[in-house]
Amino acid sequence: MIGRTFAAYMTRKFTGAVTGTFFGTFGLVLIVDFVEQLRRVEDSSRAPTQLVALLALYRVPAFIEVVLPFAVLIGAMLCFLGLSRKLELVVARAAGLSAWQFLAPALVVAALIGVAAATIYNPVASDFRERGLQLESRLFGRAYGSDSRNDFWLRQATDSGQVVINAASASDRGRRLAGVTALVYGSDNHFQRRIDAEAADLNDGYWLLHKVRITPVNAEPNNHDTYRLPTQLSAEQVRQAFVMPEQVSFWELPQFIDLARKSGLPSARFELQYQLLLARPLLLVAMVLVAAAASLRFARLGGLGRTILGGVVAGFLLYVGSELAGNLGRSNLVPPVLAAWSPAFIGALMGFMVLLKQEDG
Repeated sequence: MIGRTFAAYMTRKFTGAVTGTFFGTFGLVLIVDFVEQLRRVEDSSRAPTQLVALLALYRVPAFIEVVLPFAVLIGAMLCFLGLSRKLELVVARAAGLSAWQFLAPALVVAALIGVAAATIYNPVASDFRERGLQLESRLFGRAYGSDSRNDFWLRQATDSGQVVINAASASDRGRRLAGVTALVYGSDNHFQRRIDAEAADLNDGYWLLHKVRITPVNAEPNNHDTYRLPTQLSAEQVRQAFVMPEQVSFWELPQFIDLARKSGLPSARFELQYQLLLARPLLLVAMVLVAAAASLRFARLGGLGRTILGGVVAGFLLYVGSELAGNLGRSNLVPPVLAAWSPAFIGALMGFMVLLKQEDG
């Protein structure tokens, strides 16, 4: 009975701490991003304040998804430190409960948060990210159309040769491009002309370019309001090439991976994103174990500052390791499954070993 009651109490305390940390981070990032978007409005053209606020709201969920492991880490440390400072953990130990018994509810909640983050929160964040890109392009135009420029490349074959397309940003699932540059080559692979356009929309069998400047070889540039650039690419193939994995929801990723394999396109980025989402519950469990290793020490023994700093540093190193493994996976240097799961598994194993040494000697 005592174990069941304390488990419910621990579940409530841990959930409250993590939820408070999450929404506190969400609110702080929302305010900072809203101020940044207002500055960008002043630097470019005027835009309604409510649209700027909506843009900030669209952008924040995707960023919070990245820092979710840190929210769980900080929330878990706050929870355990509060229980230790109030001697509640001492009372629990005196009642015959081990550290593993009062850690179990937190681990279960962390795993459930990871499942919800992958299956529910990620699709919402992906949809908001797509809406944010569309609204950002509408408000700020080409100059503010993407998070990083020169990031999207595509090569397409036509009856008359090949075309290499570069876009500063892609929205509407790859159907609309902004900041477009197309390099047109003939059937003999000789460069023919360069086409610059403010935007491009994918239609059946052609790209419709807007506000176009065409620069042929050894000729003067000429401008057009619109221009049709033939293409044999399907909408799904274009979406595969131009959409970032973070813009694809958890439920759509298997379809993307299958399409890439059938089309002969590289699928490592999407496979890695899918495996990272599958490994999210284990990563959050690892963060709880790291927090517990740093926070379950009796508060009156002293040295808590160094212990807490060690926990934060360990969580940061785990995050850096995840990013490093992710980059190796995106580069096809290691399999996506290994790149996604190894940091979470190693972090959970290290936290478990430290706790085992602390509690059982």
